[in-house]
Order: sequence, then structure tokens, then C-alpha cells
Amino acid sequence: MAEHLTAKKLFLKVSICLGILLVVMLVCMFIGPKWSTDAQILYQIRLPRIILAAFVGAALACAGVTLQAILRNPLADPYILGISSGAALGVIIATICGISLSFWAGSTVSLFAFCGALLTVWLVWFIGHFASGSSAVTSLLLAGVVINAFFSAIIMFLISIARSHEVRATALWLMGNLKDMDIKILILSGSCILGGILILISIAAKLNVLTLGQAEAKALGVNTGRVRLIAFAVSAFITAVAVGLTGLIGFVGLIVPHGVRLVIGPDHRQLLPVSAFSGAAFLVISDTVARSAFAGSELPVGVITALVGGPFFLILLARYCRKVSWAK
Repeated sequence: MAEHLTAKKLFLKVSICLGILLVVMLVCMFIGPKWSTDAQILYQIRLPRIILAAFVGAALACAGVTLQAILRNPLADPYILGISSGAALGVIIATICGISLSFWAGSTVSLFAFCGALLTVWLVWFIGHFASGSSAVTSLLLAGVVINAFFSAIIMFLISIARSHEVRATALWLMGNLKDMDIKILILSGSCILGGILILISIAAKLNVLTLGQAEAKALGVNTGRVRLIAFAVSAFITAVAVGLTGLIGFVGLIVPHGVRLVIGPDHRQLLPVSAFSGAAFLVISDTVARSAFAGSELPVGVITALVGGPFFLILLARYCRKVSWAK
């Protein structure tokens, strides 16, 4: 029988995870090709980068938790469902077309990423329902995979016709790149991500009910359509912000939720906040490995997460095909 979750237990678990995250961030701040204590390097370069990684990791992890809940599928993830590719397509279009109007965070990049993510959500939802005539989660997942492949093909086409300097910039961006970030952009983007995560946490109890099935959720008085819409929209929003900041970083929303679920269980009231801190720590560590593994060169952080996430996804796929319950 599942352990009863009290406010005290939830606060304790969240506090422990926050403490672990702060320790990870502090240690990683000093790690580089060479151990450094130079104040300028630590506070002007590494600290903003680590904070950026934490925000993005938290956003992708929470989006993964939410999509797995509303689709009732352990393989759901912003990257796999194509939401990240949709956001990336919007950013690539803005970059190649040279659109740089003054807007949110100093450019229209995040706006195009958000529009691309919303377009992908709408397409996945429409195609999945059209193909199945219902809310069958398998159709939604397959629709996301197909749209992801289609958008990736469009992105490769746009890169192939772009100018040489644009090709290099976009290629690095597509592999996930935690670059230097203006502090104002970091604060504004982080606030948006934090706000989105808080909205998801506020509907965590309803996400618990959704995992029981649509009929059961309606019988318990949950407006399933409204909850799904809010969850999809907020997940798309925080994913779009994350992709606009760092490019495509895959599998964070797949690895972290499952790891956390194995430790603390499937209750979304604790799964969402703990996954946020765990996702932040995971991406901070991955970025530290990416910039420190090879002296004189830096790997895209998306390469590290893909190397870890690829085999993990295959294991999950094998388990899912054997119909092993993910909620137990």
C-alpha cells in the first residue's frame, strides 16, 4: 500500500533535493579543464551557465513528467513527441531569415520557439485523435514520433540551403549548447520556467487522477479536457523557453522522471518538484562533463544526454512492449 503523503513529508523530501542540487551546483562551479578559483571565471562565466542548466533541466524534466501523466505512457517526452523539434524549427526559421526584432529576452527567438512548440502540440493532438477517433495514447505517441521525424527533415533541409556561417551556428545549437547568457535574459527566462512549473505542481493532484484513465477521472469529478489542455500548453511553454535558450537537449524528460518515480513513487504531488530538482542536477552534471571531459574542446551537452538517454529509452521500450506497468 502506498505511503500516505503529508505536507511534512513532502517538505522534507523537497528540502533534501534542494540541498543536493545546491551542493551539486557548488561543486560543478569549480570543475573545469583545470580546477579554478578565479572569481571572474566562477561568477561571470560558470555560475550563470550552471544556473541556466538548472532551469532548463528542471523545465524538461517537469514537461516529461506531465506528458507521461496525461498520455499515460512511459515513453512520452518533449524530445520524442516532437515538441522540442517544433520549437527548434521555429528558431531555425527565425535564425536563417535573419529576424532579430526587439521582443522578449532581446529577440524573437523565444517567440518563434514557443509558436513552433504550440504548433507541434496541436498537430500531435489532432493527428492522434483523428487516427484513433479517441484519446488513445498509442496514436498520440506515434503521431509525435512521426511529426518529430518530419520536422527534423525540414530542419536539415533549411540548414542545407543556409549560408556557411549560419550552418555552423545552427548545427551547434541543434546539438544543445549552454552558451554565455545575459543575466537579464536568464532571470526573465528562469522566471517563466519557474512559473510554469508552479502551475503544473498546482494541478498535480488532478494529474494523479488522470493516470487512472479518462472514465475514472470524469467519475471523480475531474474536467479531463481542461486539465489536459492546461498541462499540454504549460509543458509546451516551458519546453519552448528551454529550447529557445539552449537548443535541443534530449532525453532529460525521459530519464529523470523514471529514475525519480522508482525512488519515491508515482504521486505527482512529490514527483513534479523532486523531478524538477533532479532534472536540474542531472543537466548541471551533464554540462560539467561536456565542458571538462576533453581538455581544449567542449562537447555539446545534448551529446552527453543522448549517450545516456538512448540506451535508457531502448530499455523502457522493451519493458513497455512487455506491458510492464509503469505506475507501480
